[in-house]
Amino acid sequence: MEMTGGQILMQALVDEAVDVIFGFPGGAVIEVYDELVKTDIEHILVRHEQGAVHAADGYARASGKVGVCLVTSGPGATNTVTGIASAHSDSIPLVVITGQVPTQLIGNDAFQEVDIVGITRPCTKHNYLINDVADIGKVIREAFYLARTGRPGPVLVDIPKNLVSAKTKYKPVTQVHMKSYNPTYSPNMKQLKKVAKLVKEARKPVIFAGGGIILSGASEVLTAFARKTHIPVTASLMGLGGFPGSDPLWLGMIGMHGTYRANMSASFCDLMIGIGVRFDDRVTGKTDAFAEQAEIVHIDIDPTSIRKNIAVNIPIVGDCKQSLASLNELVADQDSDTLLNRKKEWLDQIDEWKKTNPLAYDQKDIIKPQFVVEKLFELTKGEAIVTTEVGQNQMWAAQYYHFDRPNNFITSGGLGCMGFGLPAAIGAQIAKPDRTVVDIAGDGSIQMNIQEMATAVQYKLPVKIVILNNGFLGMVRQWQELFYGKRYAATCMDCAPDFVKLAEAYGAVGLRAKKPTEVEQVLSEGLATPGPVIMDFAVEPEEGVYPMVPAGAPITEMLLV
Repeated sequence: MEMTGGQILMQALVDEAVDVIFGFPGGAVIEVYDELVKTDIEHILVRHEQGAVHAADGYARASGKVGVCLVTSGPGATNTVTGIASAHSDSIPLVVITGQVPTQLIGNDAFQEVDIVGITRPCTKHNYLINDVADIGKVIREAFYLARTGRPGPVLVDIPKNLVSAKTKYKPVTQVHMKSYNPTYSPNMKQLKKVAKLVKEARKPVIFAGGGIILSGASEVLTAFARKTHIPVTASLMGLGGFPGSDPLWLGMIGMHGTYRANMSASFCDLMIGIGVRFDDRVTGKTDAFAEQAEIVHIDIDPTSIRKNIAVNIPIVGDCKQSLASLNELVADQDSDTLLNRKKEWLDQIDEWKKTNPLAYDQKDIIKPQFVVEKLFELTKGEAIVTTEVGQNQMWAAQYYHFDRPNNFITSGGLGCMGFGLPAAIGAQIAKPDRTVVDIAGDGSIQMNIQEMATAVQYKLPVKIVILNNGFLGMVRQWQELFYGKRYAATCMDCAPDFVKLAEAYGAVGLRAKKPTEVEQVLSEGLATPGPVIMDFAVEPEEGVYPMVPAGAPITEMLLV
């Protein structure tokens, strides 16, 4: 039986168990949408295509599935690029389907034609321009396979309009064979045995966990390994939640805005086991001074990430979960008490570093943003899914909301994309309808994709938005304060909207706190109110994020106040 390309596309998505698509229609995909409404796949109509990708990203992180979005050609496609780049930086599995002008018009500068394959080649794991209707089913199968396997990432599929109505027989693809793509899941056991030996001998070890821990589902095996060997754990921004934030071995986040104890531990350890990390510049600071006394182990499924930024002594290519499971077997016969005694001086030193508390703040007459985040943590008992925008709000969320479980912290890490948090919260709420989802935002970032409030209201999604409103583009302002003589060039957010009235204009609820005594009341009311809520907190305008490591400095050289 023959099917149209649009029917084949929908059947291929059903075969991949897709249950929701985030999108925005247009002329090049109008026939695709006509087929979509005939399926049981839910479609979420966003208000901007960037919001569609961020929502699919949040959905993917919260659910563990591949996020899917559908947009039209030309500006519809180009509007997805920022979201795709963010997902690519953070290794998030997405399939982005774009419409394209008919094949006979490609290259003729037709209306709403862009070379989206060429544009997104640097920021996708792979992308396709389909030239034959018979290839649609095969390409969709490959796209999902590529998105979710190995180091995950976004895959773009560009489909010309004429192929959607063309007909052919649909042959379901059950298995994918790609000669040039064979990710390595099983680690080299000889290398792992070397690591086990170092674990036994080390006196000052540290585990550095990244987003790969969460993506591979390795949180439990990491926790078991750390507790068995008594090795303290730090994490990148993307790794938060991969190890319980309430565990005594937890050091906090490492890097530019990391904790004092994490940065000092990483700098003076004799063994660093990096798992699912990129050793990016925000973590390492001055690379020549990073963990310079340590033997460095790097475990990652992506061989191109190993030795890319930091020289390592033992490289191991493999899946984080499989590698840690094998490592747990190799250290199983090591005596736990002996390992603990060997590290006693190191753990005592870490306890001393913990006593220095640069995360302390003085809450007086004006609301401190840290106070708002701590109160949110207290009221939600640490059980909320937290998304963030980017900037100071993101760092305060990372520092003061403590994550015990993976997939509870959703943020744009590698790209640092303002406007991420609200649509990501929408995607996370759809993935986890029974969970509390909170977007911690700044008054600058939230305006980047504020139109997605209409999406939240339309679909009755109870996302809660906590705006830390300081009247500035806060992180840039902080840099201007510290390094540019307090010349606040283009960072003062004059003429900001009244967020309470804005919420009401969208049909949501708006609340505001101007005094510290009002914070808990507003948070409690906002969390208890059905539907989407904007909570606007008038916080200290010139509050900074500390600790802070100046760009290019070693991570031991922290500004603490």
